[in-house]
Amino acid sequence: MPFRTAARAFSFFTETRVRSSSLFLRNSGRKTAAHFCWNCSKRLASLATATALSIALLIPTGPAQADAGFRNWVASFRATAVQSGVSGAIYDEAFRNIRDPDLEVLEKARFQPEFTAPAWDYFDNRVHEQSIANGQAMARKWKPWLDKIEARFGVDRYILLAIWSMESNYGEMLKRTDVMRNVIRSLATLGYGDKKRSKFARTQLIAALKILQTGDIDESHLQGSWAGAMGHTQFIPTSYQSYAVDFDGNGRRDIWNSVPDALATAANLLKKNGWQSGKTWGYEVALPDGKMPGGSMSLAKWQSLGVARASGKPFRNGADKAELKLPGGREGPAFLVTRNFHVIKRYNNADKYAFAVGLLADQIAGYGTLVNDWSRPFTKLSFAEKQELQQRLADHGYYSGNFDGKIGQASKDAIMAYQSKVGLTPDGNPSMEVLKTLRRR
Repeated sequence: MPFRTAARAFSFFTETRVRSSSLFLRNSGRKTAAHFCWNCSKRLASLATATALSIALLIPTGPAQADAGFRNWVASFRATAVQSGVSGAIYDEAFRNIRDPDLEVLEKARFQPEFTAPAWDYFDNRVHEQSIANGQAMARKWKPWLDKIEARFGVDRYILLAIWSMESNYGEMLKRTDVMRNVIRSLATLGYGDKKRSKFARTQLIAALKILQTGDIDESHLQGSWAGAMGHTQFIPTSYQSYAVDFDGNGRRDIWNSVPDALATAANLLKKNGWQSGKTWGYEVALPDGKMPGGSMSLAKWQSLGVARASGKPFRNGADKAELKLPGGREGPAFLVTRNFHVIKRYNNADKYAFAVGLLADQIAGYGTLVNDWSRPFTKLSFAEKQELQQRLADHGYYSGNFDGKIGQASKDAIMAYQSKVGLTPDGNPSMEVLKTLRRR
């Protein structure tokens, strides 16, 4: 989502959110009550109580008063919108069928978990066999348009495909009615009922109303995440205003329904933020023994210090500046990242996000996997095996979510409950050891 350099990121795509990626309300569903471990039950019970209390504090008496308060806010905000250049008629039409705040939006805004996951956990949920294969299929399907987008903006097509995967699973998330919401209602709800995000939401609401005013999309199709991120490539309204492109030439900048418009809009953002055409985002490297210096140096200088590409190939453009990063610690893969890595972070200001985009892009392009894989405390499962794991956990009554291969908190809770039941260490890791135990039962 291209706004995290200016505001806190809100997303919806994966069940796990490691701040980076993701509201992104995620995946998997809920375990049956009979198989919750006591701590999980207690935590979720506390969460439910806190949710009810929080909403009760916001809405003191009942739905009628709550709705009246929201309607009064909508009526009073009209003057602000009109003063900011929104037509009164557009405002009235946008709110014609909106009478109540979206309480689920407030719930999600209040309970965004903050935690740090290990590097392998973040990347395994985003760079895997399915996201790679789907990206390669999309590269073939949209090749004529990707050719044109690359020619105009100079941004690597595989980077754009990786962003599309990260933001909306190649558009699949736009089909989910449990995720997509009316952007006007969501932003009005946050502007009215969320003090923390009120300023952000009001700014975005005015921008969203102006999008309606341009005629690029109508109110019934102005859909997005609970925080107002929109379309295939998840632009908030102000970023849409800055970067949206009508690339298919139909007179509308339609990032909701036009894949060429959405990918060109992402390319436009990267280009305007300094993307260097024809250059990479970074290299996996092998490090010599001893401590490495920090800061940015030329690739040639890094090479003189004993740093080499993990693949054994030479660096291109030895004069290019690069910075050493070890996202998984010294035991994991090491990288020299170039300017384009930092440009990707203008889309989402998190190193893990930029690494995931770069690594996924490289694998979609066919460059192969990491030489030095992430250091995991267990035997990794394939994507298909993770789906099997979820299916078997469901068969045993521990899991009721989707069999989507994404191991988020609901899947981890189910794994921990099962591990506790059978006498394994309850670490929640999607390991081959757990799957083999399930297969034997």
